[in-house]
Amino acid sequence: MKHRFFHEALSKVSRKEERLTMKPSKIIEESYSMTLLLKDLLMELKEFVINSGFDNELQEIDFFKNIKPQILGKLIFYNKVYRMEIACPVPDGKLLMQYFSSKLEQLKKTFKEHTVSSDFYRYYRSNRTDMDNRFFRLGNIEFYSGLNSVAFEMDPQFSTYYDYKVSRIISDDLLYHYLLRRMDPDESEAVSEIAAQAYLKDIYWTHSKNALIELVYALHATGAVSNGRVGISKLAMIFEMAFSIKLGDLHHSFHRMKDRSGSKTYFLDQLTTNLEKYMHKDLD
Repeated sequence: MKHRFFHEALSKVSRKEERLTMKPSKIIEESYSMTLLLKDLLMELKEFVINSGFDNELQEIDFFKNIKPQILGKLIFYNKVYRMEIACPVPDGKLLMQYFSSKLEQLKKTFKEHTVSSDFYRYYRSNRTDMDNRFFRLGNIEFYSGLNSVAFEMDPQFSTYYDYKVSRIISDDLLYHYLLRRMDPDESEAVSEIAAQAYLKDIYWTHSKNALIELVYALHATGAVSNGRVGISKLAMIFEMAFSIKLGDLHHSFHRMKDRSGSKTYFLDQLTTNLEKYMHKDLD
């Protein structure tokens, strides 16, 4: 029951994100909408946890290490995107590049001076679990170790402090790739228009965008196109033009794939199953 409730919250986020375009012309509206959704979901989770607690230690650790940080991390990310975009001085051109470049440099500076030197950051990135009982269970905040002042503002019934640290890692990762994409002149809204005029205009991708993104990453990881020398963005653009589709934020979608419960490669698994069925059918 509780496990299902927690993962349904993540599913709501995924379903909403699948409808995002992340186009410059729509990003303010979309990031604001995501901020409201994530804020409400976080409040629902808080009420549920405070009233119902957890069934066991493993469920508690999983919630504060994986579930809550996904919600809070994306809330921080979308709110930052919204604030940056409404303060952006111009819609395009050199000044826009300078604006987002300065934001990227600020993020890199914070990462270099504070994040990467943290023992907890190295613990989390190395996928260790030996100290999870200390970091991701309620009531274990050790103030004598010199925590950030934000710890004093947290609800001890709904935070271990380190769930917030994971959330910041997630949000910074998403923001880093968002800023790179925002400054990439090749990532323009004109891609869809160019594709629509191509001679393949009557051929369309009829599966989900996530399925095509999964295929793009699989081809890149395998080195199937130009021995892997073609970057993710360029490879995705080839598919966008071939199938008259706009894939949106590739890294963001890939990040969601990694967070899937069960198989991380739904579409590739489906391809294998259907091809094997087709082969057996051909043999009959």
